[in-house]
Amino acid sequence: MAPLRTRPAKGRNLTAELVARVERFEPDPGPEPGTSEHTEAEFDAMVEALLSEYKPQELWIFAYGSLIWNPEFDFLESRSATAFGWHRSFCLKLTRWRGTRELPALMLALDRGGSCNGLAYRLPAQDHFKQLGLLMVREIDANPPTNVPRWISVKTESGIVRALAFVAARDGMAYAGKLPMEKIAHVLARAAGHWGSAAQYLFRTVTMLEEHGIRDRNMWRIQSLVAQEIEDSLLAEK
Repeated sequence: MAPLRTRPAKGRNLTAELVARVERFEPDPGPEPGTSEHTEAEFDAMVEALLSEYKPQELWIFAYGSLIWNPEFDFLESRSATAFGWHRSFCLKLTRWRGTRELPALMLALDRGGSCNGLAYRLPAQDHFKQLGLLMVREIDANPPTNVPRWISVKTESGIVRALAFVAARDGMAYAGKLPMEKIAHVLARAAGHWGSAAQYLFRTVTMLEEHGIRDRNMWRIQSLVAQEIEDSLLAEK
């Protein structure tokens, strides 16, 4: 993956080379005490609840993080979209996937307030139940969950659409709240799990946001801080 394009801003740029210096894979510790894996029946119940609340003729998914660079579903079209009343935030603590019990990571979710630019995907019309079920399995890892599905309205160039998004439940066990950018960068520069490093997650997300012309000043600042953290740690090792 190529380095991020240069922009007129101070600070370092996170690159594939820097990410490679901290990339590693840790054993999967499994569910955290007090949580468990969801059963297939529980995922089905989530989908039933969503479809009882709103049964779309066209199924739209709002993507703001990894669903942009790794959607793992078929889609008919994608549009630039803005979710008002929500913002992209590293507010979920991960003790597996890209973190461990000893060194938790942080993952993006939609948190309340502000606005978020992302992509809206339109999925095929057939078997919405199955498509939503696959999304539940992918996006929700803890039971009880902190990253929860919710229908929201997003604005696209062709008008308002109702889309499914995954938002932070502020009363969830994994909710980390609003953290200083320096704290976020400190975590992302160091954490890793059985899916790889948190730095890799950040790099892929910011790279794809840039490729889609999505400008997020906070994400750009965080990636610069992470680049500086990694460079400083490499210098300290010499």
